[in-house]
Amino acid sequence: MFSLQGKVGIVTGASRGIGRAIALGFARAGADLALAARGREDLDSLGAEIESTGRRALAVPTDVNERDQIENLVERTISELGGLDILVNNAGGARFTAPLLALRPEGWAKVMRVNADATFHATQIAARHMVGAGGGSIIQMASVAGVQGAMTLSFYSAAKGAIRLMSQAVAKELAGSRVRVNSIAPGWIATELNANLREDPDSDHAVLSSIPMGRWGQAEEVVGAAIFLASDASSFVTGATIMIDGGQTA
Repeated sequence: MFSLQGKVGIVTGASRGIGRAIALGFARAGADLALAARGREDLDSLGAEIESTGRRALAVPTDVNERDQIENLVERTISELGGLDILVNNAGGARFTAPLLALRPEGWAKVMRVNADATFHATQIAARHMVGAGGGSIIQMASVAGVQGAMTLSFYSAAKGAIRLMSQAVAKELAGSRVRVNSIAPGWIATELNANLREDPDSDHAVLSSIPMGRWGQAEEVVGAAIFLASDASSFVTGATIMIDGGQTA
């Protein structure tokens, strides 16, 4: 049920963190993969690791802020790997915090563009192919911040909330076409982007105090949910959001 044998997937933001873990997990489950991120060096390294498992890997440097680059990513995946069954929209994030009163309009726009706008473009482009091909699975990387508003991250909450609700609406639209659209909402997962929080005792304590399990999650702990949503094990699941947060939103 959880096999991805014979499937072809795209993972954006694949060069590090959660995206890298999901790509490796998919390969071990049997999928061939197109790997997207802005830098080639990390993609090539990941591609070599995937190919060592016996799967095929296609590194496609991609800026998800540019629709034409997403179109190129999808076209190359189909032409060079033979199809497209799975899309993981993992690229995104926010590299700053700011209270509303100090938030610059350009900061709001930047975060919305790389998260909500990029997810819309990739979802639409991939879904058009999947509908014609008879089905597929689109997995969005949402966030706990898109379920509960996060102070000093109003822009990020808005972007991730938009992704989650857009995906629910699209899941209904595409349900009859055998294209499933679901979201994963991670909580505090230890990655390079939040290393500064973990290294500061005060911020680390604040984070841990919000998590009933009392620890940071690991990128590998997101992989099982992604494989579930990509595989036939979730054949009757669409429009759902899986929380991976150590009980934070319970």
